[in-house]
Amino acid sequence: MDTRVQGAMLRPEIETRTPDEQRARDRAAYRRQVAYLFSASTFYQCKLKQFGFKDAAAVGELDDIAALPFTEKEEIRASQAEAPPFGTHLAASRDRLARVFSTSGTTGDPVYIPVTRADIATWVEISSRSYFAAGLRPGMTLVSTYNAGPFVAGVALDTMTSLGVCHVPIGTGNTERLVRALELIRPQGLLCTPSYAMHLAELLAARGAAADRLGLEHIAVAGEPGGGEPQIRHRLQSAFGAMVCEAMGIGDISISLWGECDAQQGMHFCGGDFVHVELIDPQSGRPLAIEDGVQGELVYTALQREAAPLLRFRSRDQVVVFSSSCSCGRKTMRVRCIGRTDDLLIVRGVNVFPTAVRSIVATFAPQVSGALLIRPRKHGVRQEPPLPIVVELASGVEPSEALARAIESAIRAKLVVSTKVELVRCGALPRSEYKTRLVDFSAAQR
Repeated sequence: MDTRVQGAMLRPEIETRTPDEQRARDRAAYRRQVAYLFSASTFYQCKLKQFGFKDAAAVGELDDIAALPFTEKEEIRASQAEAPPFGTHLAASRDRLARVFSTSGTTGDPVYIPVTRADIATWVEISSRSYFAAGLRPGMTLVSTYNAGPFVAGVALDTMTSLGVCHVPIGTGNTERLVRALELIRPQGLLCTPSYAMHLAELLAARGAAADRLGLEHIAVAGEPGGGEPQIRHRLQSAFGAMVCEAMGIGDISISLWGECDAQQGMHFCGGDFVHVELIDPQSGRPLAIEDGVQGELVYTALQREAAPLLRFRSRDQVVVFSSSCSCGRKTMRVRCIGRTDDLLIVRGVNVFPTAVRSIVATFAPQVSGALLIRPRKHGVRQEPPLPIVVELASGVEPSEALARAIESAIRAKLVVSTKVELVRCGALPRSEYKTRLVDFSAAQR
């Protein structure tokens, strides 16, 4: 199958539905899921009753969902700490569980994500649509760099099998093995974070190797924001001679929920029939209209989840919406992730996403490498100006006061925030084989 066919869809009968058509179909699934929560989830029985919803009938219809409380990640964490290992959130008997994934625990214990066989099948279906949109096709050979281990990314193995892809899993921490796989196996596709793709492009360039002669046709980047930033996408596509498209998921809901088609105009929502998505104002929590250019936070509700159902789960992913028609024929909502609330800094009342700073710094290529590190002076979200930023120069470029001031001026013009830019030589900042850290609090005052 031609991997570059425009408009190709895995599930056209679903992906060409309008948002209104999908919402009409989701109403019945939502009613069933709410009834399931009241019958099987102690967590939601208590939570909803606490907010005045005594039964499923009181919750109402999907159109009334904005009246319900949000579910926060910390609530799930607290529930599992109170009733280990799965908490009162578990809504399926343990003999029905097929796998148990986990996230790293910030306070010691991990957060467990149990799934039934039906839950896994749902994840595989959603992520198959997502990765298909991002360019993966049956018969393609694909190298991936995500670690399976205890993490939900392990379901990607099932997804690749479902898609009919010849999957070559390499994992992180194996850059030399990855390079040899690319040289010897010559896959058509690569699945990695944008940070790792940038690191790989730099490594190959430093070795004098022609990345655009490896035979890659599609690079699907996921795991962190950045792959859709014009400067980063351009650098990757120029280096590898391959089309770069984004995918995005969230472990609590599905390993991949969004996939960007070859039109490269935002990631399409791929969870139709299984997940309901909302857009809210991250400050007030009020729902926002799905209109072109609107920015907000994504909120998810599982419609067919068995083991660990979630109702109005706050993702903390901040996105901008694309609502115009797409040339691929899909009619689903499209977004580009601009950052996470977890990474947000507030400088004199101005919201600053590190990814936005990176996007501006990247416009100064080829004088800079694209690597940067924000080093706040004190711990916490709120910072006083100027915000310290370390920017790495490109190979062979000498530090220049004029360049530092030009970067500061560009950031001030775009983000309305004052910064202090320090230029360092190429290679001074760390590289990542997974996600790049953009904020460093190690020297900050408490």
